[in-house]
Amino acid sequence: MDPNLLKQRLNSGELVLGTSLSAPDARVAVATCQSGIDFLWIDTEHAPFATESVELLPVLARQNGVAPVIRVAWNDPALIKKAYDIGAVGVMVPQVDTAEAAARAVDYAYYPPKGRRGVAPNWPFVAGIDRDPVIQRANEETVLILQIESRQAYDNLEEIARVPGIDVLFVGPMDLSASLGVITRVQDPAVQEIMEDVPRRLVGTGVAVGTTLADIAEVRQKIEWGYRFMSVGNPLTYGLQALSQHLATLR
Repeated sequence: MDPNLLKQRLNSGELVLGTSLSAPDARVAVATCQSGIDFLWIDTEHAPFATESVELLPVLARQNGVAPVIRVAWNDPALIKKAYDIGAVGVMVPQVDTAEAAARAVDYAYYPPKGRRGVAPNWPFVAGIDRDPVIQRANEETVLILQIESRQAYDNLEEIARVPGIDVLFVGPMDLSASLGVITRVQDPAVQEIMEDVPRRLVGTGVAVGTTLADIAEVRQKIEWGYRFMSVGNPLTYGLQALSQHLATLR
């Protein structure tokens, strides 16, 4: 199995596109991986499942040439460690508001001497590959994604970005709208002004900017603003839209 190139692509400034997994099902995961995505976002923050249910999905994604990204429920060393140990290339940590919180996430994500993550990944056994080379190159391939979801995080943006070991700062529009007092109104000027400003403030830092959107016109807008790590809708939502349109046409 070739090393995953997600970190290299992010470091070179390439645009990477992914989508979220609608259910922890192997068939759904493999079919989604075969759509042409660069990364598969598996959410264990708001979804009603955790790493036990995710199980083999990260390995299946890797075997299909896609980088598995797991969003953990909190900035917790046990959750972050388990996500990487079952095969995540990238781990997304929600609601990181300060440089101190960012530094903790880095500490939890990387093996010594860069961090303090314990060494015992189990995904190489599942994939049928030698574990030692995987461990030895892990820090070079580990992708850490921290979510910027509040006014406080936005105010601390440069300090957070200066913490070594962060690959992506990921703006969460919905939580940001709540923090700004316009909950659910993600198109509110207050939300959009911050979303436009974040990439400008991170120019030259080496940290990529990401977000998640479903409307293609808005995705294109954010790419023009400088976003390089884009989660584009999900197959369930797009599939239901197509089904509804077809049913309406037939009726």
